[in-house]
Amino acid sequence: MEYKQTEIKKGVKLHTINTEKFKTNLIAIFMTTQLTKENVTKNAVISAILRRGTKNMPSQEEISKQMEEMYGASFDCGLDKTGDNQVIKFYLESVNDNFLPQKGEEMLNTSIEKLLEIAFNPYVENESFKPEYVEQEKNNIKQRIEGKIDNKARYSLDRCIEEMYKGEAFGLYKFGNIEDLEKLDGKNLYQYYQELINSCKIDIFVSGKLDKPIEQVVTNNENIQKLREREPNYVVPNELNKELPEQENTITESMEVTQGKLVLGLNVRLDKEDLRYDALIYNSILGGSANSKMFQNVREKAHLAYVASSSYFRYKNNIFINCGIEIGNYEKALELIKKQIEDMKQGDFTEEDIENAKKGIIAAIKTIDDEQDTGITYYFGQELTKNEITIQEYENKIEEVSKEDVMQIARNVAIHTIYFLKD
Repeated sequence: MEYKQTEIKKGVKLHTINTEKFKTNLIAIFMTTQLTKENVTKNAVISAILRRGTKNMPSQEEISKQMEEMYGASFDCGLDKTGDNQVIKFYLESVNDNFLPQKGEEMLNTSIEKLLEIAFNPYVENESFKPEYVEQEKNNIKQRIEGKIDNKARYSLDRCIEEMYKGEAFGLYKFGNIEDLEKLDGKNLYQYYQELINSCKIDIFVSGKLDKPIEQVVTNNENIQKLREREPNYVVPNELNKELPEQENTITESMEVTQGKLVLGLNVRLDKEDLRYDALIYNSILGGSANSKMFQNVREKAHLAYVASSSYFRYKNNIFINCGIEIGNYEKALELIKKQIEDMKQGDFTEEDIENAKKGIIAAIKTIDDEQDTGITYYFGQELTKNEITIQEYENKIEEVSKEDVMQIARNVAIHTIYFLKD
């Protein structure tokens, strides 16, 4: 696998991943912009509208028809919250030129052209997105916002994040809010879209067996040529020296639930970038695997949780502990969870725990280039953080972590927020 990046123009970058592992090409476009209360809802609606049609493919039916004609290519579009940024994502997967029934066809070039058109040449009527599309997608987003309480585990995590980051960008829900939806129409959305594509960070990824250079295909594309150079409006995730809270913030909410949802938001203070690898090992031992303290002690031995795990959010240097518990077991479960955190500080874990954590993480690292989208996600993460590291170097960093390194992380972890959803 050979990775290369080329700046097409200031703020617009092409990334190629040349690999012979797949019979398909995967093209992705990521539009990254700073997450703000003013724009979060607009970005959510725009990500939905852009899949509805382009100047030359004015409807979803026409886009689907074109994909079928490209030997069943597939297209998708979505939205992510990545640190303090929102990312509008476009993907198009198509058959590699080497596996086409007729030699000489240039499916890769066609795929790039089609995806660039979807992202940068939308269907517009009188300097406005089509009102019918806008209203339909506003309604879809509204249903999504209203339906976020349906998944209680995800809702509880979102609420914990919202409380931890009250008044800050990361506390915003990625699909925005209903009040702002009502203010949007085709004209003001299209005006905002034009500002967005000339101010956001744009990354174009092409993964597959690339037999010829494709820089010219992208550079000469009329939609790319129309874009202005820019100082990209996004936040480089760099949450070092995070403040550790002196006391916990506890939030309890009631809803019709049969199982309590307990989420603990932890701050992790790191003073240098490389300590993120130590934090990964710490999280794996605490709650990130089936061998973890949370799983073994809280779920299996004490039977105080149906679910007990933790996740490390590297872009914000937080760890979130998630438990599904009997509502009456709240005090016991919370006390035992806190004991696991304290035991980590005291070094109450073994070299075998560290080795098991390393094996699990390295096994995951080795799968990065097994799927085209995970390879793209890996290199996009590096691009956002401005921290370039090869897959082999990543493995080596994990292997180098010692017990003292993990204990040092443990001493720099503190509970910020406890969120409990009960009946």
